[in-house]
Amino acid sequence: MKQRILLADDHALMRAGMRALIDGMGHAEVVAEAGTGLEAVALVAEHQPDIVLMDISMPELNGLEALARIRRRDADVRVIMLSMHADEEYIVQSLRLGVAGYLLKDSATMELELALRSVAAGETYLSPAISRQVVDDYLGRLADSDGPLDRLTARQRQVLQLVAEGHSTRQCAELLNVSVKTVESHRANLMDRLGVRDLPGLVRFAVRHGLVSAEG
Repeated sequence: MKQRILLADDHALMRAGMRALIDGMGHAEVVAEAGTGLEAVALVAEHQPDIVLMDISMPELNGLEALARIRRRDADVRVIMLSMHADEEYIVQSLRLGVAGYLLKDSATMELELALRSVAAGETYLSPAISRQVVDDYLGRLADSDGPLDRLTARQRQVLQLVAEGHSTRQCAELLNVSVKTVESHRANLMDRLGVRDLPGLVRFAVRHGLVSAEG
């Protein structure tokens, strides 16, 4: 049976390119495509793919938060994170959340097939370009205390991402289907917990911890 793949990337051209590569493999097929993290979570529940290829930087809900939700709902779904970033922070967070693979977007095309085959076989795949030191550092930090993001609730992390992406308070409220006052309360609690005094500080924190990309 062919591997059933869900593509999650906010760039339509990137999805089209990956779909063409996957269609040419013979052992895999794309069953759905998502343009946001929220859409990816919903489509995984609907289509129950074997593997999710997911961009780490997506609007509304980033790939890391989407990964966490997908894994909570169905631990059997294997997620390969796609990213332009070889930064330790992104990789460490992905590994902590149970990612099955981490593939850099500038990898050779044959690496995508290798990643899919490895993950389908139950292995964890990391792009060779990712430093061994990053993995060693991660293993050494497994027993460390929780990081700053772990002090936040899932909803607070989503509010933080939306704010960092430039959404207004009213836009955040509409996307989350809550009141403006609720969003304002979340933002105030975020600043208090993180020791941040202003909006630029929240944006810098979100970028530093991989909730949003500095490149947008």
